[in-house]
Amino acid sequence: MSTFALIHGAGDVGWYWHLVEAELRERGHHTVAPDLPCDDDSAGLPEYADTVAAAIGDHPDTVVVAQSLGGFVAPLVCDRVPVRRLILVAPMIPAPGEAPADYWTHTGYAAEPRDRYEDPVALFYQDVPPELAAEARRRGRRQSETRMTEPTPLHTWPAVPTEVLLGRQDRLFPAPYLRRIARERLGITPDEIDTGHTPALSRPRELAARLAASADRSTDTRPPA
Repeated sequence: MSTFALIHGAGDVGWYWHLVEAELRERGHHTVAPDLPCDDDSAGLPEYADTVAAAIGDHPDTVVVAQSLGGFVAPLVCDRVPVRRLILVAPMIPAPGEAPADYWTHTGYAAEPRDRYEDPVALFYQDVPPELAAEARRRGRRQSETRMTEPTPLHTWPAVPTEVLLGRQDRLFPAPYLRRIARERLGITPDEIDTGHTPALSRPRELAARLAASADRSTDTRPPA
């Protein structure tokens, strides 16, 4: 049995993972999905990571799974508690010393070919059942930008086997863009799933099965130092 620490994205809540948690627990795993202090102007990436580490506590055999902005948090968690595997889902993949606010410029996001969507449902939840999309929006919180200009304290990627899972229909981080960033920053080829940006709501059973299978792997997919 593994412990899955599930990290949500910007302006979200741990509820985002509730369907995946149910599937993982059905498979005999333990899960934690804390609410990050994303609406607290005094909190930055270190406090986000502290929140996740506190939720993990002394649970053994931990697999950290991070969605979107959670990609900035996950490697910092690895500095706080023992982590066996790191899985990034539709993620931002930080470079050492990079501020989240600078990510878009540093990765050439503006120049990336993609369709533009003004409607957040069309952007984030196009393949999510309407009632779940509405509930996700209702539960969403303000994302403080106050400390997003601070560089991440990450100095080097943790020595933890790392995987990236992208959504082929992701409208926020298009698949060609995320394939490139994973290759440039981690030297790895992402796995892929036929979803948009929020697979924990659109395909929770398939996502949970993939996470559980990843936790069982013995192959070291650690990015190069």
